[in-house]
Amino acid sequence: MADRFSLPSFWFAINICLCVFSRVPVGANGEANSIDQPSSTPINYDLYHSSVNLMEEIKALVHHHPDKLTMETIKARNKGYSAEVTVVTYSQGKKENHERSKFRILLSFGQHGRELITSELCLRILSILSEERFLPSMDQASLNSTLDKLVIKMIPMENFNGRKLVESGDLCERRNGRGVDLNRNWSVDWGKKEKDYDPYEENPGAAPFSEPETQILRKLAGSFDPHIWINVHSGMEALFMPYDHKNTTPNGLLSQRMKLLLEEVNYLHCQKRCMIGSGGGSVGYLAHGTATDFMYDILRVPLAFTFEIYGDGTASSKDCFKMFNPTDAFSYSKVLNDWSAAFFTIFKLGPSQLGEIPSNASVSKLDKWVSIDEYLDGYLVERRNRYDKKMEVIELGLQEIRTYFRLFLLSSVLLMFMFCSRIAKGKYSRPIVSAVPL
Repeated sequence: MADRFSLPSFWFAINICLCVFSRVPVGANGEANSIDQPSSTPINYDLYHSSVNLMEEIKALVHHHPDKLTMETIKARNKGYSAEVTVVTYSQGKKENHERSKFRILLSFGQHGRELITSELCLRILSILSEERFLPSMDQASLNSTLDKLVIKMIPMENFNGRKLVESGDLCERRNGRGVDLNRNWSVDWGKKEKDYDPYEENPGAAPFSEPETQILRKLAGSFDPHIWINVHSGMEALFMPYDHKNTTPNGLLSQRMKLLLEEVNYLHCQKRCMIGSGGGSVGYLAHGTATDFMYDILRVPLAFTFEIYGDGTASSKDCFKMFNPTDAFSYSKVLNDWSAAFFTIFKLGPSQLGEIPSNASVSKLDKWVSIDEYLDGYLVERRNRYDKKMEVIELGLQEIRTYFRLFLLSSVLLMFMFCSRIAKGKYSRPIVSAVPL
């Protein structure tokens, strides 16, 4: 930088004159910028909340409606990097009414820092759930009857650290506070890189679940055991089902039910313009290590989706705020109105896709997770899920666990051999004493 500022003043003046006559914009250091370089749209705080203000509004909703909303903040730390995730739970009725007797829905917003509109949608949904806002086209009595059967857990801003980087000026940042894409840090097909792999966009981290944010969400999902999972993003308009890491959808009845539900939402709220299908088969590229593939394949969440709620295809790739977020009041309101209505359609139709939910009394001890996550932050899980399909999951450090287990067995055998040898040696080295005096 010192060399640039030590140029003689007349060269600086000549540069400015040349730029003026050629109508090329000039940078602060006297260098000419490219004439076709797009300007980046800043965050419009007349429409959008800052991360702090948004969380404060959510806290206020919880405070004003304790009969419906509760909130907890979960913290985690790994190798000097810490994160916290706030979880808001909606449930009508008495608190002692156990959530496992109800239909359970888990929603995550703000997994990528630059997608501000997703967290705004979370705030809008919570406002409707608390009846501070209303859906104009839905009967409130019917809606309350539907919601009485649900427990909804919502993560308003999964990637709080990444969001702060965006607010500080890095409007294209999608990763977390230490440069890891949280939607590539899950264990299903983790770490695989396509030919067009971009570490700025898709850095999967040092290992599956290396990031505190994904560790928190994995444990939350494992304990909550949702029937529906929706990961909310922006960048296009789409309703995706598994899989992201391959260009096919799952086989079987659940896959058919997922597709029927998405087609209904597309018809009612997208005017059939939303893309439907597997993420890997529809977008044009495969994504490895995603949350939705993990939820479906490992946790066996019956209805697992990724929703893309907005995208401006005309925006420059360098104008990230405009690409991922509506920039005018009309578009902003339309996105929130249309997609909040879409989520309440999911709330209404989702339970009918799966039929009766087993009562809490019928859940045996074998249905509960038994986890070992102290070693390499991974799970070794064995359970029988609600559809009586036994599964074993080894998510993190599979080869390392096997290696150390074999070393443990080998050392145990060696120790046992040495112990037996010493006993035998002591036994046969004792002097022989006659029972009858000589």
